[in-house]
Amino acid sequence: MALKKHGFILALSTGLCALTLVACQQGNSPAPATSSTRHQEAPLNKYQDAPMISNAQNNSWYRNAETAIANKPLGLAERGKARNIILFLGDGMSIATITAARILAGQRLGLSGEEYALSFESFPYSGLAKTYNVDSQTPDSAGTMSAIVSGLKTDAGVLGVDENVILGDCHSLAGREVITVLELAELVGKATGIVSTTRITHATPAATYAKSVDRDWEDDSDIPDDAKAAGCVDIASQLIAFETNLKHRVSDADVDGIDVIMGGGRRAFIDKSDASGEGHRSDGRNLIDEWRQKYPDGHYLKNTGDLRAVMPKESGKILGLFNPSHLKYEADRDTSAEGEPSLQEMTRFAIKRLSQNPRGYFLMVEGGRIDHAHHAGNAFNALNETIAFADAISAAKALSNADDTLIIVTADHGHAFSIGGYPKRGNPILGKVIGVGSDTPALAADGMPYTTLGYRNGRGFQDLGDNTNADASYLQEIRAGRHNLDNVDTQASGFHQEALIPLAGETHSGEDVAIYASGPGAALVSGSNEQNLIFHVMNYAADLLRPEPPQAALK
Repeated sequence: MALKKHGFILALSTGLCALTLVACQQGNSPAPATSSTRHQEAPLNKYQDAPMISNAQNNSWYRNAETAIANKPLGLAERGKARNIILFLGDGMSIATITAARILAGQRLGLSGEEYALSFESFPYSGLAKTYNVDSQTPDSAGTMSAIVSGLKTDAGVLGVDENVILGDCHSLAGREVITVLELAELVGKATGIVSTTRITHATPAATYAKSVDRDWEDDSDIPDDAKAAGCVDIASQLIAFETNLKHRVSDADVDGIDVIMGGGRRAFIDKSDASGEGHRSDGRNLIDEWRQKYPDGHYLKNTGDLRAVMPKESGKILGLFNPSHLKYEADRDTSAEGEPSLQEMTRFAIKRLSQNPRGYFLMVEGGRIDHAHHAGNAFNALNETIAFADAISAAKALSNADDTLIIVTADHGHAFSIGGYPKRGNPILGKVIGVGSDTPALAADGMPYTTLGYRNGRGFQDLGDNTNADASYLQEIRAGRHNLDNVDTQASGFHQEALIPLAGETHSGEDVAIYASGPGAALVSGSNEQNLIFHVMNYAADLLRPEPPQAALK
């Protein structure tokens, strides 16, 4: 892989100054580890006025997070020591989800389960993130992920913009765009990648690269005519035009685009007239062909066989779209060469590919179907997806160096999912509650057994046997409330837990989520934090707004 964006780095490093409110340091070494040196104002340079950067830095959420970083005990978090950043996002991965997945993973190994630990639970630093959006007590993924990657909180339903936009109003977009950590990584010459089990245009991955007043505008057929007339562009088109858009938004930027893109969502890139019958677009464009023309040495991948046919250390960018919509649940996945790669396999490939860049890389990996299984009221798949997510993190730990790679694991929000009753130690986490000293299920006041896991709201009980597709519940009638589970195998993949409040789908929750961190800058993850602080931890650890001179990066 060729060294990227040389001119931009030279322009920045010549001034040796940040684009943010931190000290301008002399030489190539990180700043001394004190809060005073982390919170001094830097001289301006010609990039300071790039609208996306100044929009963020002038925002009170952003400034407050900078202050919070400056006031944290520094510990081992030397600024600029992280060469690489890997952000793992478990969509909907509440603390209850982590606990239940831990127990299930342990029980699958023959343990009682409670004592087990998922790969990321051994990380040396952890904290909590408050997940609310500016306008919503219980958040959505667009607003939360935008906070994580942009450093400021914003409204529900919008991507890469501040809270002053109006949801769905294209005219409110201009001048409200903000910079993301992926874009900053591009600007300082790092390799960049996005991996997800959802559509690559879905809210979480899209927040890293798109600017939209509506997360649902994934392709042009999703955008109202008046918004199109006002100049709004669909998310899939923004992904293909990412390099061009970033050069337009940051004058003189020397960037070459996202190096690895892998997930689902093929339908947003092809027209309805396409012979495959998969397309959703209505503008006649084939964005996959456009990507190929833009990157003629790139590799377009459609299945696991295509991925395995490409050597990780070959040159050329990667666009992998492995399903018309979201990737299948791990339990439902075709593991043949014609099927879809696992999250772990995609993560391994991405790290090997991106690590060729001598300046390092930024990689975002989303375990997105944790969220979808919860919405469908199916704990089996939610926990199974969490375990697969933990496996991908384990692979990343094995392929990276804790001395120069910051790994952050977190969630965008939780779910109305709980662990309850008084089951005895080692009781199957997906089973019915059996109390200490008993061999039979405990009975509720209504005389019926009940499960350890349940949902406060949603579609409710379904007994679909060994069906591994959690979304099958949407084809059934809503059955909230209590049901007799005497003859039901609640540990089966097709069992959907009972829910109290009948809704078309289970909802997010508003409680805090966990943050786990390892590597340079990880010591900044502690205590209870606004969610947008996570961006500032990454920015501080890699010094993305004050890159080192090129010659230092190449040593």
